[in-house]
Amino acid sequence: MKANETGSKATAIKVAASKVKSTKKINTPAQPVKAAMPAKAVLRSRAKVDVEMPIAAPLPAPVEPIGTSKQARLISMLNASSGATLEQMMKLTGWQAHTVRGAISGVLRKRLGLNVVCDAAGSEVRRYRIVTSVGA
Repeated sequence: MKANETGSKATAIKVAASKVKSTKKINTPAQPVKAAMPAKAVLRSRAKVDVEMPIAAPLPAPVEPIGTSKQARLISMLNASSGATLEQMMKLTGWQAHTVRGAISGVLRKRLGLNVVCDAAGSEVRRYRIVTSVGA
């Protein structure tokens, strides 16, 4: 240790001991907390074996051609001038009555914007059909 200006080491020790660190906290901006990264899964490898794998054949064409879906068949049935009854549409699609009515309301009317009307005049059976204009 160096001696201070007066030349004594004891005075230098007293001066060093009298310097107390400040307990005052300094405001520092908070560091953003980084999200913990998920641990990577440990992949266990299997023993390597030389096996010839056959090359997969290309996927076959879709079984059902475009335009033969239940929705497309329902639209073609409703486009007929006579229209279709609820029972006919249920038999065609295999759906229950509430599903057929929901498809008419939600998909055909709202989503596709088709004008589906229900005719019950003259008979007790309701017939649904798609009309191109409001007056037809």
